[in-house]
Amino acid sequence: MLRAHTVEEVRAAEAALMATLPEGALMQRAASGLAYAVVDLLGGAYGRRVVLLVGSGDNGGDALYAGAMLARRGALVEAWLLSATVHEAGLAALRGAGGRVGTPRPGTAFDVVVDGIVGIGGRPGLRDDARDALEVLGGVPVVAVDTPSGVDVDSGAAPDDHVVADLTVTFGTHKACHLLDPASLACGAVELVDIGLDPYLPPASVEALQPEDVAAMLPVPDPEDHKYTRGVVGVRAGSAAYPGAGLLSVAGAACGLAGMVRYDGDESVLALVRAAHPEVVGPGRVQAWVVGSGSDTGAEQALRDALADDVPVVVDADALAFADLARGTDAVLTPHAGELSRMLGVDRDAIEAEPLAHARSAAREYDAVVLLKGRHTVVARPDGRVRVTTTGTPWLATAGAGDVLGGVIGALLATGLDPFDAASAGSWLHGAAATLAAQDGPIVASDVAVALPDLIAGMGR
Repeated sequence: MLRAHTVEEVRAAEAALMATLPEGALMQRAASGLAYAVVDLLGGAYGRRVVLLVGSGDNGGDALYAGAMLARRGALVEAWLLSATVHEAGLAALRGAGGRVGTPRPGTAFDVVVDGIVGIGGRPGLRDDARDALEVLGGVPVVAVDTPSGVDVDSGAAPDDHVVADLTVTFGTHKACHLLDPASLACGAVELVDIGLDPYLPPASVEALQPEDVAAMLPVPDPEDHKYTRGVVGVRAGSAAYPGAGLLSVAGAACGLAGMVRYDGDESVLALVRAAHPEVVGPGRVQAWVVGSGSDTGAEQALRDALADDVPVVVDADALAFADLARGTDAVLTPHAGELSRMLGVDRDAIEAEPLAHARSAAREYDAVVLLKGRHTVVARPDGRVRVTTTGTPWLATAGAGDVLGGVIGALLATGLDPFDAASAGSWLHGAAATLAAQDGPIVASDVAVALPDLIAGMGR
């Protein structure tokens, strides 16, 4: 499990660790990891031109010590000091290793910029001098120290003025901004350097599943299992106006995780379902429902009928207009930003600027698991715990993909996973299947459903 901690949690862990170490040892660990990452990025150190953008915080000290290490390996290192106060010992180390202090000026060629402007405790945004320095260095690859300067570390928000890194080297643990959009878009690749914080960190409230986590969650049939004991998922989706939504919801549910899929909906959709999925049967008892995709005017009644069965429910698309009915039940609500905007009465732009805050707010308000779809989907529980999905491909932004996702989550609910696990594992599988299907090219939603069984089988191996 990839875990992300808050600034307060990291600061407390650092203080506890530093009490056990000689003075300056923790910064040396961080600087060493940073220097090695820069060397790896550049393919060597000797003769490379490195510029350090140095602010007043510990990130500036990390950059200066890393610069000293690079200079000792033959790099030409120059520090641009963007604060009247910098880490004096780090600056002395840089000068002692042959590095120098310069000033922002156009026309100077560098191979890499090390962003040590603002630490994790800094306010979002950049001052004019930092913005001007970055403008002079436009086009040069950027390595951010811990987090890109200017982003909001805990919320994942990204003001207009912030560093956009090609690589972010972070220390001890990930931070929320490494996982959450829009800030994660500014991080580039993220490399974690172990500096010994783990024993001092509390459980994280923001996580990202990894393949081994998902594999451990997936149901594996026992020899004595049969179709009913493996879970039965029901789908109430689609309509005469939107038959494809029902078919795609069934396709996601029929990925093989559950023992049986039932379709209970519009007769015109049923004919399509039978033609594409002859194994799908009609109405009957289920262990979970998937409701709402393309349900049109029938969404409210479909949701009421599903909730009457007192089993977990995926509430999607048209049914989200009636999400109040599912308040406090074992439900997974699956809005995109526009749908959540209507559910919360909040502007869509505000939701996209801070998806973490709004997903948590919706989970509290509706007393249910909320899956906020996006490039990095956010799954939130009412108690504030969050998982972020980092699998997927831009090609997944295609009509009907959310219908498939709802079906997959419903299948996992039917097998007995709780709503939080079903939503986060289902979202991970959905993104990974899209990547497998796309192979760096375009896909449609049905391709994702087709790729799921092979993905799941490969995870088992």
